[in-house]
Amino acid sequence: MRGAFGLAVAALAGFISQAFADPIIARPGGVDDIIITEDNILNSTTVREFETNTVLKTTSAQAGVLPISVVNNFDSGMYMYLTGKDSSGTPVLLGANGQFVYPQADGSGVPQEIIANVALPLNAKGQTTQITLPRALGSARIWIAHGQLKFFTVRDGKGVSAIVEPSSANPNDPSAGIQWGFIEFNYDGTTIYANISFVDFVGIPLGMGLTLASGAQQQVVQGLQGGAVNNICNGMKQQTSADGQIWDRLCVTTSSGQALRVLAPNLYESGNPGQFGGYYDNYINQVWNQYASQDLTINTQAAAGNVACRTSNNQLTCAGDNRAYPKPTVADIWGCNSGPFAIIDGDNDVHRAVVPRLCAAFTRSTLLLPSGNVQPSLGASSYYTVSPTNHYSRVVHQYEAGGIGYAFSYDDVNPDGENASGTVAGDNPSLLKVTVGGWS
Repeated sequence: MRGAFGLAVAALAGFISQAFADPIIARPGGVDDIIITEDNILNSTTVREFETNTVLKTTSAQAGVLPISVVNNFDSGMYMYLTGKDSSGTPVLLGANGQFVYPQADGSGVPQEIIANVALPLNAKGQTTQITLPRALGSARIWIAHGQLKFFTVRDGKGVSAIVEPSSANPNDPSAGIQWGFIEFNYDGTTIYANISFVDFVGIPLGMGLTLASGAQQQVVQGLQGGAVNNICNGMKQQTSADGQIWDRLCVTTSSGQALRVLAPNLYESGNPGQFGGYYDNYINQVWNQYASQDLTINTQAAAGNVACRTSNNQLTCAGDNRAYPKPTVADIWGCNSGPFAIIDGDNDVHRAVVPRLCAAFTRSTLLLPSGNVQPSLGASSYYTVSPTNHYSRVVHQYEAGGIGYAFSYDDVNPDGENASGTVAGDNPSLLKVTVGGWS
């Protein structure tokens, strides 16, 4: 965890539990309503989740600039923000003058609003806005908002000024009433890696395209279709009607009922533990029974090749793995980073390969399907076809153009030749294009 700096993270559970007793309604508050968690703090130790899935890192202060264009297909009153860490690991924002802004906190422990001009207005609907990122930026996000977001600064545990970003989970965050989304990227001055992520929530529909100086064909991830947030909220309501689970509570709306965003179940569960009850319990028990007498084969898609696994005494053991896997809980499956899916120092290459493939199989509910004894082997048409499953991920992919874009942490786990993760990457980028409100 990246630190709460004197503000109790447990308070977020109180906010979310209170809000989720009824439909979630965003009621923006002030600085006293800010709750700092690992999900909305950017400091010198922050590592965005996508960075754990790639070898590309920000490593140097190379001078290459990155042109960025944003096509506004959404509405008037749109703004862009850029946050990240410079080559020294210091949190920064991009200012309207095209230079990095280094916020300075006063050390009081109270978040202070960043008043520098960091809101970059987009041109009118149907038009394109051009900016230039001056140099390398890691753990970075391009934020697009319908209205102006509020960013704050506070000293972290090392006495370094950190950036407090808008929180999608806190219905009383000062920016809670604004609809926004972001694209994550790493750019080291030569190489870029970017993705569209809905691992924690769905907001404004975004798409992206990457053009390289080499002249290679543009890489495109079209992202969410226009109107996707309303459609996904409706999908959550329909799923609640179908199975009686609390999917409809993942939607966040204004007081008038306008959909602002949809929270992922892992974010919901982190603030409101236990509300999904034993949703996966029967499925988990069936998996354990089936693979007590036959191998579950994990294709590591690496040097270890295929690894045979068997269940026994409530644990799954895999050949060549340094430790076994206990039965997961629903929270473990939603987050893919706790219980049997937590990766710790000392875990060997086999373990680090099994974790994402095993959690992806549980999330997509493919372990009991025909040919599900080899993971990954089934394609996207087999994902989320039986319940229990992650219906948030299912519905999000339904409203993504081509079904592409992270809807959970290990959405980049696919059979060889497939890619559902929604990433673009390459050397010497000449343009990163972002579209808002549907690809064009």
